[in-house]
Amino acid sequence: MTHQTQFNPAPIPDGLVTVGDRTYMHDAKGALVPVSLIKPAHLLEDDTVRKIMGFGKALSEQVAGFKAHTFEDLGDFDALLAQEYNLTKGGPKGNRTYSTFDGLMKVEIRIQDQLDFGPELQTAKVLVDECLNEWSADSRPEIQALVTRAFNTDKAGQINRSEIFMMLRLEIEDRRWTEAMRAVREAIRIVGSKTHIRLYFREAFDAPWQSITIDLAKA
Repeated sequence: MTHQTQFNPAPIPDGLVTVGDRTYMHDAKGALVPVSLIKPAHLLEDDTVRKIMGFGKALSEQVAGFKAHTFEDLGDFDALLAQEYNLTKGGPKGNRTYSTFDGLMKVEIRIQDQLDFGPELQTAKVLVDECLNEWSADSRPEIQALVTRAFNTDKAGQINRSEIFMMLRLEIEDRRWTEAMRAVREAIRIVGSKTHIRLYFREAFDAPWQSITIDLAKA
């Protein structure tokens, strides 16, 4: 099946090594293997991966260029807006939206805080464990499961943030639980931020917004 691609691939080494009159390729351990001894299926797989990598690298470079140009263009616009009209876009966190005059296209800039948790979280865990041990006879299993997930670490060794925030939304009347949730809130640290570009369009004024997907995982 032939695919039509609208951009040229980035150069990718072919992996061939010529020694004298023979051609080799390195295997995964670094040893040189004569191409004539490599199975055709493995050569085909190698060629396919290198071709995909070429297009993937080119696309990655295009996305990086798009992001840089977008911030440059919006920065120039913001500066002109401030200079000529004494106006500024966005709120105190830096989130802002730019729209076409007909309201059918918009660009959103969203600032997302990156969070971490301080040592107060361990205090919260002790208090929550006390609550669970006392409630074990009549506490709902879904609450126990949520708390277990919240304080378990994920594969990267990080606290499960989404479960922590779900736990904060539980309304439980117990002094220790209240103190534990206060400790969780005090443990939250903003350690940085990440800026996201989001593009939306709609076909008509009353049509729903559709996003233009750039994230490969969501395409």
